Amino acid sequence: MRQFDVIVLGAGAAGLFCGIEAARRGRSVAVLDHARAPGEKIRISGGGRCNFTNRAGADAARYISANPKFAISALSRYRPEDFVARLDRAGIAWHERAQGQLFCLGPARQIVDLLVRDLRAAGGTLQLSAAIGQVEHDGAFRVVTADGTWRAPALVVATGGKSIPKLGASGFGYRIAAQFGVPVTPTRAALVPLVFDPAMLEQTRPLAGLSVPAAVSCNGMRFDDGFLFTHRGLSGPAILQVSSYWREGARLAIDLAPGHDVLDSLVAAQRRAGRRAVETALAALIPARLADAVAARAGVGGRLADLPRPALARLAQAVQHWTVTPVGSEGYRTAEVTLGGVDTAALDPVTLRARAVPGLHFIGEVVDVTGWLGGYNFHWAWSSGWAAGQAV
Repeated sequence: MRQFDVIVLGAGAAGLFCGIEAARRGRSVAVLDHARAPGEKIRISGGGRCNFTNRAGADAARYISANPKFAISALSRYRPEDFVARLDRAGIAWHERAQGQLFCLGPARQIVDLLVRDLRAAGGTLQLSAAIGQVEHDGAFRVVTADGTWRAPALVVATGGKSIPKLGASGFGYRIAAQFGVPVTPTRAALVPLVFDPAMLEQTRPLAGLSVPAAVSCNGMRFDDGFLFTHRGLSGPAILQVSSYWREGARLAIDLAPGHDVLDSLVAAQRRAGRRAVETALAALIPARLADAVAARAGVGGRLADLPRPALARLAQAVQHWTVTPVGSEGYRTAEVTLGGVDTAALDPVTLRARAVPGLHFIGEVVDVTGWLGGYNFHWAWSSGWAAGQAV
């Protein structure tokens, strides 16, 4: 049996970061993972460049949780500039994209390598391909793997959620929580494409692959960003963002020409060039393929000069107030994160420790804290991992 001060389950962003911080405080640390390689979500994220944080990553309003205030403590103590400074010290180049998103200039593998190097430099142990059979508690935590038993008074669960199962994601962390009587809120796929029923797909499938700026609203939230028609429904950043707030049966309100007054533009075009076809006038505001589809959906065609104002208004409505009801999402297969998880009411916000189970901590995606698209979920991994690392 191998004895440590801290066992961390999961060698992803949160688990590695927690292990580093605990080891730097002089704790003997073992980070265990069933995968053959650490940090796989880091490696593949952002098209291989890793959107590792966001300038606004410490803003708790950009995280979803049953307790919106829960994340404030960790986020305020480990901020985006702290992680940026870490990369700067390591010589890892980065750049800023739209909306405060920070990405590596080179391959995301650099961040994985940095974390593994830091863990080992601090004296931590990383054990991969460690299939976990049982987690027990007999005054200390005992983790039974195919390679033997590991024992420690502190156990940190950083096993992530259910998103992207091809990388080995599962509900294992939730099962550990249930085993120790820690409640788990219902989970669902988030930051995920939404899908249509066959009847709606008949209208939208010809537009598959077309991307436009759009404003998408649902349940009181609005996101202005890229919007993509797919063979199954809708995707793109605006859809991924709003998917975290969408629920079955809810409608999306979509503006396909944000920042424009389409009716005013059509009326002006009617006065200036009445012989133009409706589709041609619309194509000045949105892509021609989309203009044709919108005009057909609105049942408005012909020359601008021949159209009464109500017809123009109907056309503008079809562009700027398109309402659709998805029938579901693509699920965990393509979801970037899992919404819901270990109930924050059962955790201490400063230490991420289960209130009723001394020595048991939950961090990262397994917790009911879900960030917006754009680096927020990685920042929650860093900040929650840092916070637990100071406490174990």
